[in-house]
Amino acid sequence: MKTKTLLTIVMALLITPQLLWSKPKKEKQEFYQLTVYHYNTVSQEKILDNYFQSALIPALHDMGIKSVGVFKSIANDTSENKTLYVFIPIKTLSMTDKINGKLLKNEKFKLAGKEYLDVKYNSPAYMRMETILLKAFAFSPVMKLPKLASPKNQRVYELRSYESASESLFRNKVHMFNEGGEIDIFTKLNFNAVFYSEVIAGSQMPNLMYMTTFENKADRDAHWASFRIDPDWKDLSSRQEYKNNVSRSVITFLRPAEYSDF
Repeated sequence: MKTKTLLTIVMALLITPQLLWSKPKKEKQEFYQLTVYHYNTVSQEKILDNYFQSALIPALHDMGIKSVGVFKSIANDTSENKTLYVFIPIKTLSMTDKINGKLLKNEKFKLAGKEYLDVKYNSPAYMRMETILLKAFAFSPVMKLPKLASPKNQRVYELRSYESASESLFRNKVHMFNEGGEIDIFTKLNFNAVFYSEVIAGSQMPNLMYMTTFENKADRDAHWASFRIDPDWKDLSSRQEYKNNVSRSVITFLRPAEYSDF
């Protein structure tokens, strides 16, 4: 009897550490800085492109930030108010201040970005810029690089912003994505999502933002067609607990710049 008891204890001691070692480590939620540049001329676009490609992105790479996204609205071709989006993943909010401080002291960056940094007051590189700070969802704590095979000039990246009428309804929509399983449906249908996040500082709060990516416009349309008829989505969207949690949605179709990291 004592032998069996001793054997049981020994086996437990051997198995327990293996269970602890195999337990996946929970990833810490990261933050994102999304800056939107509004401009209206070809010369402004050229200055912005040169700055991001030659100065900002290399400097951020040197700081260890490897996946910087630069995207242009597909509507720019016909719109007078053109927009360009710069996406920077950061581990903590304090990094935004650290990044700015390092850039101010970086002579290589300032030399490479001189055209942009030293524009005259009457010939600006953009009309206005705005910065949105986001926090990754608990069920999608870090960004994922899209797995696409098409050339960048054919890809369609879809940035969505869902606004809510109140903070409680906003939290309800966030819950729908996380615990409710909306993220799982996007994953199942291979939407190639880059990030899911809540806006913690921005002009349209309360709102959340997420980005999905596709090979081209036809691929995008096919994915959304499959989403609308998916039985899991039909079940989730019909639940009374999630009714009326979005008051306005804004969809922006983007295309990555050739020098964008993804």
